[in-house]
Amino acid sequence: MSQERNLKWLDNKRVIYYRNPITDLPSESTDLYDYYAEGTYQCYSLFRSKAKITTYKSLKWHMLVLRYLNDNLLDIEFSSICHFLADKDNGFVTFFIKSKVLHKMIKEVLGVGDTPPKNRIRKVIFKPAAYHLTLSEKLSIVGALIGRSKMVTQDMIYDAMLSINEKQNKITYNKLANYFNCSTRTIYRNIGNQLKLEKELLNKEL
Repeated sequence: MSQERNLKWLDNKRVIYYRNPITDLPSESTDLYDYYAEGTYQCYSLFRSKAKITTYKSLKWHMLVLRYLNDNLLDIEFSSICHFLADKDNGFVTFFIKSKVLHKMIKEVLGVGDTPPKNRIRKVIFKPAAYHLTLSEKLSIVGALIGRSKMVTQDMIYDAMLSINEKQNKITYNKLANYFNCSTRTIYRNIGNQLKLEKELLNKEL
């Protein structure tokens, strides 16, 4: 069994790893969700799924997001958080990273400034009040909203994968198709090799 992430340490340090859009306004807002018809890149949500960080590139991206969301931290405080994140024993990564490589990565992140890190587009953002909803209920809501658009992009598929994984359900092509109210052929055509691998990783961590 894989080791659980030590999120309590981050919470005790008051580290921000989730933030809703700050200037993008939802096209529709209810007690359960915000819907962005054109999508938003401003929602940063780390550690949504059980899947861990498996590459240097992903680790650096997580650091960039943490730096962006916690720009009030001193460099030494941020460096401490990065070391904690990169320590395999804390349950966030699946690999060991050499100190020299980690220090170089942290230095590069600190030198980026306040530029927003590259992010995936989100269309439906569920609120805490929606936590009680079952996967089927969430799929029904998202399907009704996303179904208004005929285009199913990789970013949308990835977001659907995370939503399914959050409910501790195995990701299948049929579930993804139901999510968007489309055919499985549409999912196969748009998912891409990178998301196929991510799908396997998410399912493996269940």
